[in-house]
This record gives sequence, structure tokens and C-alpha cells, in this order.
Amino acid sequence: MKKTFKCEVDCANCAAKMEDAIKKIEGVVNARVNFMTQKLILEAEDDMFDEILDKAIKACKKVEPDCEIEA
Repeated sequence: MKKTFKCEVDCANCAAKMEDAIKKIEGVVNARVNFMTQKLILEAEDDMFDEILDKAIKACKKVEPDCEIEA
């Protein structure tokens, strides 16, 4: 399953760190955090998608605590 979310991120460097952190989560097929469009594209296993999304949000908050992802 592949979904796009609005993702408020402050800089391109933070976006790259978030992307790397999300890609390390088990079950993630691919992830892209785009600073310019303020979007997160998450591709993950269908049966675990909601659980993976929660982990991805937590990973992003570790990089940038004021990051907002609208799920």
C-alpha cells in the first residue's frame, strides 16, 4: 500500500534524516519525505500499514519534535 501524507518539516536536512529513519522500520517498502512539497510518501506492507505509520510518525518526531504529519 502506498499513501501520501502532509508533513510539516522545517528543512531539507531534517527531511533526509526522517526519510532514512522511516526506511529502517521493518515492513517499509519505500519512503520519501519532500521538504519542498511538505509531503511524506509511505509505501509499506498492507497488513501492517497503520502500525508502520505510527512508527514512522514517532521516528519523525525524534528527528524534529515539532514535525506534524496529518494521517
